[in-house]
Amino acid sequence: MSPARRSAIFETLRRANPEPRSELEFGTAFELLVSVVLSAQATDRSVNQATAALFRIANTPAKMLALGEEGLIEHIRTIGLFRTKARNLIGLCRALLQRHGGQVPRTREELQALPGVGRKTANVVLNVAFGEPTIAVDTHIFRVANRTGLAPGKNVEEVEQLLLQTVPAQFRQHAHHWLILHGRYICIARRPKCWECAIAKWCEFGDKTPAPGQA
Repeated sequence: MSPARRSAIFETLRRANPEPRSELEFGTAFELLVSVVLSAQATDRSVNQATAALFRIANTPAKMLALGEEGLIEHIRTIGLFRTKARNLIGLCRALLQRHGGQVPRTREELQALPGVGRKTANVVLNVAFGEPTIAVDTHIFRVANRTGLAPGKNVEEVEQLLLQTVPAQFRQHAHHWLILHGRYICIARRPKCWECAIAKWCEFGDKTPAPGQA
């Protein structure tokens, strides 16, 4: 994809949504970290439903650690893999208290050293909580990057590195959210809504989906 086409895509996405926000509901960096850990293989809506009550009683590492695994499970059992996530979150809270004074660290290396935190989760926290121009490649971004031709790659690492190399600097801060939201609502997996897509004219996807009734 040419730089001009790539810039046009991001300019269009920015015009439509100048200040994109995560759809996870949180108030602090710790709440965001917990929410992102819980969001693996789960929807943001299901996470928000669970954390609404959880964060009222356990919105710090110390309070969540005090719940223990079984107490935490009672709040997150509606979320997939809840037992593994509860175990990781309790370990994460313990690590935050022991290594970081209860604060969420601001480096990828320290974040990824926490139980249950991989590169994608670390990138989300760095971007959303601390304003770093990182791009966390999830299934939505992976699909959009490959389908449109923005950053084709065989795995998430390849797509992430190519996006970091090619997304113009002025768009990098919000590229993560623009691409996620585009993949979540327009460039969906089974039948992309090409007839509603604001960036269709620059997209390199050859088999554009016709509008309903025009097939």
